Amino acid sequence: MSIRIRLWLFCTAFACLSPFTLAQQSQENEGPYFVTYPQYMEEPGDLEIDLRAVQGKPNGGNRFLGSALEFEYGTRAWWATEFYLDGQWTQNQSAIFTGWRLENRFRLLQGNHPIIPILYVEYENLNAADKSLLEVVGFDSKEDTAVPNDIARLEHEHELETRLIVGGDFNHWNLSGNFIGEKDLSNKPWEFGYTAGVGRLLASAGTRQILSAGVEFYGGLGDWHRFTVRDTSQYLGPCLTWRLPGRGPLLRVSPAFGLTSQSHGFLLRLGISQEIERLDRRIRGLF
Repeated sequence: MSIRIRLWLFCTAFACLSPFTLAQQSQENEGPYFVTYPQYMEEPGDLEIDLRAVQGKPNGGNRFLGSALEFEYGTRAWWATEFYLDGQWTQNQSAIFTGWRLENRFRLLQGNHPIIPILYVEYENLNAADKSLLEVVGFDSKEDTAVPNDIARLEHEHELETRLIVGGDFNHWNLSGNFIGEKDLSNKPWEFGYTAGVGRLLASAGTRQILSAGVEFYGGLGDWHRFTVRDTSQYLGPCLTWRLPGRGPLLRVSPAFGLTSQSHGFLLRLGISQEIERLDRRIRGLF
């Protein structure tokens, strides 16, 4: 069974089962991006389950499918916490679990402001075989994904990732940008990266987004010793999101195009997410 068929079957099953297993979608906004974080925060008490997948193929290497399963909970109006489980499948090699991430985001200004800053802090416990490509920093390149699984999985990485997220809504438009700093908790230097996104709401029903589109740019900015865009990976990715009717999930797709020789020539990103509204009240109701 091909990788495309497997992915399609999984997403179809998720979409069909979610209306029966999960609660009504919350009414919050969401950006159409995959790598760029907008300024939106999860509503307090809500849980979002989000599956992100990326397919690529390094030159002369094996096709791969990297994935990240995310659980995001709105702890407070100014604080959201997330837990990720990462894995990947590489053609002619194996499917492996590559580790986990724990992330927290903090809104730095309360109330309504044209531009809202968010502080993002994430601890990553992964191995070098991870291919989820949730960020691009330093001198990351397509060659990193060409290392065989049985070799890459032996290298364990404990990293701290930070982001300064800024974003704002202007009529039906959203502008968002992230500055990324990532530090391996060893003697390696800080690595830097960025993302920038522009999105627009195309259709809505009341306060719920139905259809939105945008484009995002992202890439590496070198490291502490060499802050540069030379010899780095850079990408351009148009994005589209569509929320299925009723209590259906949110579907996302983004074909991303590499802009430098260090980049993958093409990446296909797919996402599907569903929310459980006011999970805290539902749990208390059980007792």
